[in-house]
Amino acid sequence: MSQADQWIANRTRNFDSSGIRKMFDLAANLDDPVNLSIGQPDFAVPRPVKDAYIKAIEADKNGYALTQGMPVLREKLQAEVDAQFGHDDREVFVCSGTSGGLNLSVLSLINPGDEVIYFDPFFVMYPAIIELTGGKSVKVSIYPDFKLDMDKLEAAITDKTKMIILNTPSNPTGICFTPEEVQGVAEVAAKRGICLVSDEIYSKFVYDEPYVSAAKHNPHAIVIDGFSKTYAMTGHRVGYVHGPKEIIQTMLKVQQFSFVCAPQPAQWAAAAALDIDVTPYVDQYRAKRDRLLAGLADKYEIVKPGGAFYAFPKLPDGINGEAFVEKAISNNLMVIPGSIFSDQDSHFRISYAVSDQKLEEGIDILNRIA
Repeated sequence: MSQADQWIANRTRNFDSSGIRKMFDLAANLDDPVNLSIGQPDFAVPRPVKDAYIKAIEADKNGYALTQGMPVLREKLQAEVDAQFGHDDREVFVCSGTSGGLNLSVLSLINPGDEVIYFDPFFVMYPAIIELTGGKSVKVSIYPDFKLDMDKLEAAITDKTKMIILNTPSNPTGICFTPEEVQGVAEVAAKRGICLVSDEIYSKFVYDEPYVSAAKHNPHAIVIDGFSKTYAMTGHRVGYVHGPKEIIQTMLKVQQFSFVCAPQPAQWAAAAALDIDVTPYVDQYRAKRDRLLAGLADKYEIVKPGGAFYAFPKLPDGINGEAFVEKAISNNLMVIPGSIFSDQDSHFRISYAVSDQKLEEGIDILNRIA
């Protein structure tokens, strides 16, 4: 064992670096690949948002922001949250991306040995942030139809269960859980005295039914949302969290000694983004989803995604995810093996956040290699 290896903290050894990064390493030598792997919108940041960012920089709003967020953004968010939920005890703060909000939630609430339930398939960050706090992941499978089973959820709860994480629309499946499923999880958490964290980063990208937040049915739920996906602001690192004041104040304390704050110019840009109508973008992505489903219907089994910009097709018979991705890369296509998001190796993830031309090329390649 090297000296450096001896210094590395044990808490980092229970999870690997993102498998998505490894896939990019495999594809590093591709020339202009058909990239259906990246989880970020392909449209440009709206012009008013760019202008607000530039204006903030030129007005010298470049210093540290307030830990809880600049009033120009935080007060606007608080008004929206109050109007939506009407809870007496629901406070908002601005964080450094939704990833920052997730980290702060777990750091503020999970002790070593506490159990955190989430649903498999899952966002890749969940196991890692739980391991970093000494918590224990408890995964509840929602295969094969990606429906939430309340009996399975109840069976997974023990006297050590501290938190349930709910993500809808889901990364990697794109599935929107039904209003009844969301209500069921919210009520189970409330009944059992378990903290519910609702990851709602894709809440604006829903295609078939109005979005329902878990906080509608559970006034103690912690909601995490942000600007990265809705407004293509992935590099700006602005998210927000709302929940009971006592928990939010604790998260702010942790933020003060970790992330410090979200970037100030980006907060002025985010305040401008709240005035943008994203309906045209949602309509475009609904059309892309429908084109993808129609184009792959003869060769792949796919549960229809209701939101985000992902689909999670079942792998062809007789091939595992890694072999399928290697075959795709040999055909100049980049997709992600489902095993990165799951304990099960039976699917792969497509992001259709690409141009219509690239989407058509990807559909052709996938049908050819099926």
